[in-house]
Amino acid sequence: MDLGLKHKRAFVAGSSRGLGYATALALAQEGCNVVLNSRDEEKVRAAAETIIHETGTQTFGVAGDVSDASAAEALIKSAVDSLDGLDILITNAGGPPAGSFEIFDEDTWQKAVDTSLMSHVRLIRAALPHLRKSDSPSVLTFTSYTIKQPMQNLILSNSIRAATAGLTKSLALELGKDGIRFNSILPGWTLTERVQHLMAFRAENNKTTVEEEMAKQIAEIPLGRLAQPKEFANAAVFLVSPAASYITGVMLNVDGGIVKGLF
Repeated sequence: MDLGLKHKRAFVAGSSRGLGYATALALAQEGCNVVLNSRDEEKVRAAAETIIHETGTQTFGVAGDVSDASAAEALIKSAVDSLDGLDILITNAGGPPAGSFEIFDEDTWQKAVDTSLMSHVRLIRAALPHLRKSDSPSVLTFTSYTIKQPMQNLILSNSIRAATAGLTKSLALELGKDGIRFNSILPGWTLTERVQHLMAFRAENNKTTVEEEMAKQIAEIPLGRLAQPKEFANAAVFLVSPAASYITGVMLNVDGGIVKGLF
């Protein structure tokens, strides 16, 4: 299937590694021109150079912290200037720390809100004028399957990422008249650094090993394994592509079947 992504223009937040990088690479492999983003300038430029080497596609790296209130406008401007416009916005940020409700103070909650909710709000707001000029505008937010099936010791992620899902659905309803599609992907357990950190946190709390914690988690996944980042990226690339032109307002689990609910 031709996804219709050749020469489309995409900005992918949080994309020097993990799910963001896998998605940026998959977009470039489909012929999409991409701007990557990370807080670390050296890492994001290296990631962009790797994608250029692997795909030959026009790719740029721009540094900026999406949790910073002042960053969104500058990041989107840089992307638009580099790509001469914008068709696709993918909003993504590192997850908040693990832990139970009583250990987090108000400052930690506010930082998590800025990272896991307001970063999406600000990037979308900055990008909208440019997306309105596109003939196939699409926005994709990255959240987590825990917004449907909350997990112990992830109180910040469970709570705040659910708000991003509400934002995504609301914008799909509000801006559908403008032809802009909004969807979200809810990843499950995928082989990324974030998952390694969570497993290390569990192992320390439970006085076990990372390997034991990983085995326990895999036992809960119907497919019996963790996902590869490429598997997540394949779903993401389809959702933002013109091939998915009648799909909007969807919260798509890419989780190996771990969410037990019907919806």
